[in-house]
Amino acid sequence: MLSLVPTPIGNIADITLRTLEALAQAEVLLCEDTRVTKKLLHFLKERYNLAIAQEQQFVSLHSHNEADFLAGLSPDFFDRNVVYVSDAGMPGFSDPGQMLVRYCIDNGVEYDVLPGANAALTAFVASGFVETKMLFAGFLPHKGNDRSAALQEALFNGYTTVLYEAPTRLEKLLREISAAAPLREVFLAKELTKKFQRFYRGTAAELLERMEKEIRGEWVVVIGASEGKSSALCEADILALDIPKKAASKLIARITGENPKECYQRLLNT
Repeated sequence: MLSLVPTPIGNIADITLRTLEALAQAEVLLCEDTRVTKKLLHFLKERYNLAIAQEQQFVSLHSHNEADFLAGLSPDFFDRNVVYVSDAGMPGFSDPGQMLVRYCIDNGVEYDVLPGANAALTAFVASGFVETKMLFAGFLPHKGNDRSAALQEALFNGYTTVLYEAPTRLEKLLREISAAAPLREVFLAKELTKKFQRFYRGTAAELLERMEKEIRGEWVVVIGASEGKSSALCEADILALDIPKKAASKLIARITGENPKECYQRLLNT
């Protein structure tokens, strides 16, 4: 049998009783990073007297080797008590794990998924955005047209959108949001459940002014819903057209909700 087991995203006290039981009974531990899982088990033994009766096998299973691992796997591998653990949070949610579940479905292997800590849902609730429909975008592409297209989708899909961002790219993301949707409210959650957990809310430009010394750490970004659904046309597309900036500013304002006069002035200054 396979069990997908969530682990705390920061505060070790968020561990569940079911997770402790699953970890103690596991014969094989598939780990996103074996070092992280071994460190977690050591801590749980000390703090919660976690008793592990049998010797456990640790196997590295991450996004780079998941497909190859499953290609060489036989269903009888799961005749033992197998547990998959990502480094933090819910396996299969912006972490490896979904391919394991698909393998079990395709091969008639029994599996279970334990509920537990999740950074995206925690930040969504903490954001205070009242729209109950939410989309999760994970990590945006790092650069190029793929990133621009993904950001436009995140900004103009009509729903509150949650995404993850590395601290090295958070400032870049806020500047991109400020340019594409300057009036949109954004919620930032830093180091969720940890000692230095912080919440910030405002427009991207306002947050940039406040974030000069706060960029370090792990971040969840929640973007307030746009008034309309996704537009196939983005600001970059409009600026590429051979039309006066005044006309372009009116079109951009229509898809972003920005004041046309302010948009026109912004285009003149760029």
